[in-house]
Amino acid sequence: MIDEGRGRAILVLHGGMGDETSWSRVTDLLRDRFRAVRITRRQYQLDVPRKVSMADEVAEVREVAAKLERPVLVGHSSGAVLALEALAADPDLYAGAVLYEPPIVVDEPLGGAKLEPARAAIAAGKPGRALRIFLREVARSGPVLAAVAGTVLGAKPELAGRVERQLDDNDAIDALGCRLTAYAGIEVPVLLLGGDKSPAHLGERLDALQKALPRADRLTMHGQGHNAERTAPARVAEAVARFAAS
Repeated sequence: MIDEGRGRAILVLHGGMGDETSWSRVTDLLRDRFRAVRITRRQYQLDVPRKVSMADEVAEVREVAAKLERPVLVGHSSGAVLALEALAADPDLYAGAVLYEPPIVVDEPLGGAKLEPARAAIAAGKPGRALRIFLREVARSGPVLAAVAGTVLGAKPELAGRVERQLDDNDAIDALGCRLTAYAGIEVPVLLLGGDKSPAHLGERLDALQKALPRADRLTMHGQGHNAERTAPARVAEAVARFAAS
């Protein structure tokens, strides 16, 4: 866990394939005004036995949040789904949340049969191929990005273990099913972030979530996709700071 700065606490939950360093570019811009806390999610702690459920991760977030004073949750991608589940489970622990494109289940599962070839690739010792399949079929990131990601993974073999955890992460979200009814009971304020260059399905999921949440505002980051924490950290930090200060 990385705990920096002073002031209102912000608890960051990274997305798939990430760790506690994933949002450092954003929290570097927040720590002079806020207490920025980052963890490596249980799903991506490779020394923790598989499989990790969403309930396991909620329990971990609860343990950290209990030591803070009603932190603002900041969740990205699958970390934003975790933030939603944490809010639904322990509403009194949190002051609010910033959710960046959570891939919630709205109708059909995110992965399902589409992940079977990726699992087969993992079993064959080909994590790069597994990641390309995931990005193309589930994240719907496009063939170019999927191919580049597979190449990058090949150059960084230390990331291979996280690919299987990414598939597990997806399975944990699918196991939840559609939770919009439960999320409708979240009464704390929520800021929904999205990029206008992100895959269309993420915007559609944000639409459904915005309709369900009773106190949701939305901010579209023009010219950005699903990883503005890396490509536009100052813009993301400012959005988080304005929300947390309010």
